Amino acid sequence: MTGLVLRLAGLLQSFGERGVFHYRDTCAFPTRSSLIGMFAAAQGRPREHAFDPYPHLKTAGDTTAPCHRDLTLTIRIDQPGTLYRDFHTVGGGHPRDQSLLTGDGTRRKPAASTLVSHRDYLTGAVFTLAVTGPAALISHIAETLERPRFGLFLGRRACLPDEPLVLTADSADPVKELLTRTPLTRSRPPGPADTHLPTTFVWEHPPPGADPATPPDRESTSEPTNLTRHARRHLPRPLWMTTEHLPAHLYAGPRPIDALTRYMHGEPA
Repeated sequence: MTGLVLRLAGLLQSFGERGVFHYRDTCAFPTRSSLIGMFAAAQGRPREHAFDPYPHLKTAGDTTAPCHRDLTLTIRIDQPGTLYRDFHTVGGGHPRDQSLLTGDGTRRKPAASTLVSHRDYLTGAVFTLAVTGPAALISHIAETLERPRFGLFLGRRACLPDEPLVLTADSADPVKELLTRTPLTRSRPPGPADTHLPTTFVWEHPPPGADPATPPDRESTSEPTNLTRHARRHLPRPLWMTTEHLPAHLYAGPRPIDALTRYMHGEPA
């Protein structure tokens, strides 16, 4: 098992969790579904094959081909961002034969032809992730994220990721990287007396050192089973959330790109 470290940042991010019909919500952090979808897009996989296993990545001794279920995701919330709600109108101003369809297949009346929908986004959010899994699969994901076949986006097509996306492509312990080495993006610098910075982590399993029987802190409908357009389906997944006190020297400064560049070149934190 090995892993990679990713940084998700951009003007807008939106990770739908429960939104349907006229209201499209966003989770407060990237969902497993959005990340698996990003990996599939980077590999050029259409939606109907997003979850196919990778037989060409089998190594000696493997009984089954690696797949997305072999991946474990750990999320560090550097900046939670600000919730932004966008209002959309659809269908207004068209003649009756072009108005929106109702549930029974008929057309909406002109007086009710405009449909208002709400879409939520995160602005100014930054997340750093550890992705662990079989070495061959991790290497394949890192390589395709650097040279994606399809466009990459942070939840929705309008949400483009900043660079750099891949911080470390081959780490023996990416979770330790998040805790001890990877630069931390913050809008405000630590105070003169601050030696540690409280930072929220999201775990897919009980966090290190915790009792394995520790109940989850929340449940997220983010385990994808089908990503095709008209048959999307997700299962609930338990998540654990902790506050980790990271050393203050991980603060990336007012220009995070400088600290990130040094980190990517292997310079000490």
